[in-house]
Amino acid sequence: MAEFVVKPLVSMLTNKASSYLLDQYKVMNGMEEQRETLKRKLLAILDVIQDAEEKGASRPGVSAWLEALKKVAYEANDAFDEFKYEVLRREAKQKGHYKKLGFDIVSIFPAHNPIVFRYKMSKKLCRIVRKIEGLVREIHDFRFNQTQQAPPSKHWRNTDSIVLDSEKDIVSRSRDEEKKKIVSILVDQASDRDLIVLPIVGMGGLGKTTFAQLVYNDPEIKEHFQLQRWCCVSDDFDVAKIASNICQTNEINREKALQNLQKEVSGKRYLIVLDDVWNEDADKWEKLKTCLKHGAKGSAILTTTRKAQVAQIMKMCIDDSHNLGNLGKVFLMEIFENRAFCLQKPKAAELSDVVEKILDRCGGSPLAAKAFGSMLSNKTRMKEWTDILAKSNTCNEDTKTLPILKLSYDDLPLHMKHCFAFCAIFPKDYDIDVEILVRLWMAHDFIPVKDGENLEKVGREIFDELTWRSFFQEVKLTPRGTYAKSWGEIRSRTVCRIHDLMHDIALSVMGKDCLTIVDRPNEKELLSAGPTRHLFSSYENIRTLLDDYLKKHSPTLQTLLYTYSFTNGSTPHLSKHNHL
Repeated sequence: MAEFVVKPLVSMLTNKASSYLLDQYKVMNGMEEQRETLKRKLLAILDVIQDAEEKGASRPGVSAWLEALKKVAYEANDAFDEFKYEVLRREAKQKGHYKKLGFDIVSIFPAHNPIVFRYKMSKKLCRIVRKIEGLVREIHDFRFNQTQQAPPSKHWRNTDSIVLDSEKDIVSRSRDEEKKKIVSILVDQASDRDLIVLPIVGMGGLGKTTFAQLVYNDPEIKEHFQLQRWCCVSDDFDVAKIASNICQTNEINREKALQNLQKEVSGKRYLIVLDDVWNEDADKWEKLKTCLKHGAKGSAILTTTRKAQVAQIMKMCIDDSHNLGNLGKVFLMEIFENRAFCLQKPKAAELSDVVEKILDRCGGSPLAAKAFGSMLSNKTRMKEWTDILAKSNTCNEDTKTLPILKLSYDDLPLHMKHCFAFCAIFPKDYDIDVEILVRLWMAHDFIPVKDGENLEKVGREIFDELTWRSFFQEVKLTPRGTYAKSWGEIRSRTVCRIHDLMHDIALSVMGKDCLTIVDRPNEKELLSAGPTRHLFSSYENIRTLLDDYLKKHSPTLQTLLYTYSFTNGSTPHLSKHNHL
């Protein structure tokens, strides 16, 4: 069962119901009683929602109650978006800007008669209030306990390169002997072989990608190999995509892509890193390997994977794959203390014992040490530390993610939970354009803001805080943004990625509310996927399938991200999705 994102949703809805904009243009005249009732009921739900979410994991009845609450909360959210749109429409009309809007935009939203609007929205609001009142009555039946969430800390830090560089230096020192071993294999032992494949195997969060980067950027490696390429593979082992990535082209035809790859490596001593490989289909690997065999003697492929079975399929290892060891406790301590004590250090006799136990919970994972340290950095009382430690001992590991990472998510303020969970819409290992991500948060009202504050500035502060807590990583400046191809923009952009384990947490929270299509979709599977709130597609020829999907499902879609331009006009059924 997916985790619920109900609490942040209800909290956001409470803020919308109290919005001063609704009073300014009197769009809720005649609905004041329903509005006040809704606000009271939502506050009553917020009092018990934390207990409900905790019990929902083990009690099917509570789980069904939460699902019903989420459904009506989304209905209410959509209704308040309609009120907000009406506010903006009236404001634009009052200021004389309404006629300046393009025909295509206005045609999506029919002209509003205030009386008709009030009648329609009054009926909708009454229906929502009735559903909410029914759910509130059931609170007593479930015997939920009232809980009060601690106010979020005001001690925010901005991420900076000094902290990140120091952590890379710690990992580099801790992995130095292992790195020398791999470099020796690639440079010396492999020199008389046509091609070797050397997998780096280890659990998620252990630092396999960082280790591969250390090897890839080693001066001896750079001097030895004529061609170096880095390719992030992830779940989808698309042979054409991998070949195009290595050749640095956009060729989508598989045969042409493989021909290009053969030419690219022919006669050259190369090192190719295939990062995050999950593929267990030997045929796919053989197809790619056939082209890669045309390199010069001493060519090598370094792969990273969580799965020993993947290493076995690749078969061309020297002796065996390299199992990446746990990071030593001394180095884990350095990483943890960099984060945990950046603001202040609790003064307590039992601190060292608690830190020792925390490091044991990290399981040798630098990602866990960073997440743990970041979470505790604004907790100044020893009881807060021991409470977190106790929770880390009781987390359910069935999800195969490090328990501390889920705890780190649970510790976020509500609006940050929403901001991060939304990122489940992106595929794994996707380069996310940070500026566009912040705009998406703004569009969905995820960013709480006070009068006079700049939304984009607050959104960037949220991003920096989430980066500090290790929800985002690999933040870098790139010459072209993620959507530059579609938008024709050439200025530099900041992009980031999400670690696989963190992405798994976002997916567990969002469940079916996000749908991501990265490869040629099966028509039956897509149409049976059910309605969703947020849809992403990087598949170029999805237009007809997408239109069929939109035609079949109710117009609840709020986000549609498509990485290619709609070159042949807009999708016909898009205009019915008024909540986009």
